[in-house]
Amino acid sequence: MSVQQEAGVDGEALEVWIDQDLCTGDGICAQYAPEVFELDIDGLAYVKGADDELLQAPGAATPVPLPLLTDVVDSVKECPGECIHVRRVSDRAEVYGPDSE
Repeated sequence: MSVQQEAGVDGEALEVWIDQDLCTGDGICAQYAPEVFELDIDGLAYVKGADDELLQAPGAATPVPLPLLTDVVDSVKECPGECIHVRRVSDRAEVYGPDSE
């Protein structure tokens, strides 16, 4: 079963954000999905916008490109800080992360 089928998110727009208060700076997310995540000079991970700019505002989210969904989900699962959240854009329900069901 694919990640998309498992989550029941076929075709739905998803976004990801990082809670920097919980980030441990391990950089696992940037290893799995460098197109989406990057460590900043402060040692914390942030999501990147469409122009590769780090989105540093608290709770800043960026779209999850469907081809990168598996890499982003692997980042969520492997993150020691449990600080990465993936949610549906339509209803903001978390589908992957510490607050998902």
